[in-house]
Amino acid sequence: MDQDRSVTPDDLAAARAAFGAQRADVVAKNAASSAGIRAAARVPEGVASNTLQFDIELTQGERTDQQRSGRCWMFASLNTMRQRVIGAHKLKTFELSQAYPLFFDKLEKSNWFLENILDTLDEPLDGRLMAHLLADPVGDGGQWDMFKSLVRKYGVAPKESMPETACSRDTREMDAYLTRYLRGAAKRLRETAASGADAGDLTAMKKTMMAEVYRLLVICLGEPPARFDVRLRDKDDKLVLSGSFTPRSFFDEVVGMAIDDFVSLISAPTADKPFGRSFTVSRLGNVWEDHGVRHLNLPVARLKELAVAQMRDGLPVWFGCDVGQSYLSSEGIMDTASLDVDGLMGFAVEAALDRAERLDYGESLMTHAMVFEGVRLDDAGSPVLWKVENSWGKDHGRDGFDTLSDRWFDEYVYQVVVDRKYLTDEERAAYEAEPIVLEPWDPMGSLAR
Repeated sequence: MDQDRSVTPDDLAAARAAFGAQRADVVAKNAASSAGIRAAARVPEGVASNTLQFDIELTQGERTDQQRSGRCWMFASLNTMRQRVIGAHKLKTFELSQAYPLFFDKLEKSNWFLENILDTLDEPLDGRLMAHLLADPVGDGGQWDMFKSLVRKYGVAPKESMPETACSRDTREMDAYLTRYLRGAAKRLRETAASGADAGDLTAMKKTMMAEVYRLLVICLGEPPARFDVRLRDKDDKLVLSGSFTPRSFFDEVVGMAIDDFVSLISAPTADKPFGRSFTVSRLGNVWEDHGVRHLNLPVARLKELAVAQMRDGLPVWFGCDVGQSYLSSEGIMDTASLDVDGLMGFAVEAALDRAERLDYGESLMTHAMVFEGVRLDDAGSPVLWKVENSWGKDHGRDGFDTLSDRWFDEYVYQVVVDRKYLTDEERAAYEAEPIVLEPWDPMGSLAR
């Protein structure tokens, strides 16, 4: 036996003796094995600092619920938009349809996937790129620029005009069958191309496939409305808006958001991503003619400044983060000081990697999108605690809200979306500059779910 490369009986005996000699280890074992790691590592003093008291605070309607779907990025985007309707018309609450963009996102992602298949006919099927393309072609997740593309092309609709269905509330079955169909379509396209078919034949095949995708989506989600009637009443039950709209005209006339002015900012302090440069991610997107996503990389402190500036003007802020880290989900608290896993274990677990190292080594990436709706500031005007609107219903956290400490922001917030007017001239120029192209599997290409 290679004593240096194997776990030996002597190694086990030494570890057993060392563990039994420490009273703290025994207490930690009893606590974690009975209640779970996070419950045992919970720090009450850290929890106590997460009170719902804010210096800047925006209010809007009732909490939304993405249920058993990965549509957080859609819910967050629509929640930034509905706030404008609620404020302009003094509504008690209002909700935009989340099933409507879901339909067109699945449709556009299917087309994006098939176009990528046609663009990679010479790639080996067992190569990394094909494995990436085939892994999750129409998953629920997305990024801000992908939602912007959907709104620019298809507009938005009130929830009543395209309500939820069983397949939008729980997307697993729809996603599974659509994915299976598309993988079969990829096989047929590759085999047809290998048999000598020309580009025209392949395009015609793809058009037929897209018609079948449309049929599948209508069966699952219903037909998207081409036009709808709207009657909105304010808090005093006074009729404040009445008319017939298309989804595009409703967005332009009622939501009234200059969506192209809102840009994605990331903060990735890794060696391959210099600050002050724009980036895109190869083969990431949904609407083919919009050519994917674009980010400007800035220090995390600058993301905070811009988010606060936009909220001071009464507008919420879309953001993306790694929500599973240092998170007391049942209490709605994201705070590195509220959990002491390293203290429970007696060695560095969470502190084993810093922010850049977590990105480089696959430990962290953006997994969830939410909305900043408030912030508490210290005497110097610096953020201390952030108020977060989640999309997990009113029974989550504290009436549907979470709090996010500024320490947690430093570690796990990777993206914010703000109006470009808050950027400096230099930052705007950097955003517009020719972007550096990242690999499809780069962590900045992760999709919020």
